Amino acid sequence: MPIIFIGFVLFVAGGDQVFPGAVGKASTQTRTTVNNFFIGLFPTWKPKTNPYERTERKLREVEEKK
Repeated sequence: MPIIFIGFVLFVAGGDQVFPGAVGKASTQTRTTVNNFFIGLFPTWKPKTNPYERTERKLREVEEKK
């Protein structure tokens, strides 16, 4: 089992540079799919609130008083 895993990792990591033709393309496609899978596990964080809202409001109040 460890040999299969190591072989898979090597295939994904550098198969497109080592193997010609369709096998190299399969390695590139596999790497792209694995990358997109792991990127999809961590969605983009978007804050629900505006963290600078209070500061901007206070700055506007100070400028209006001048």
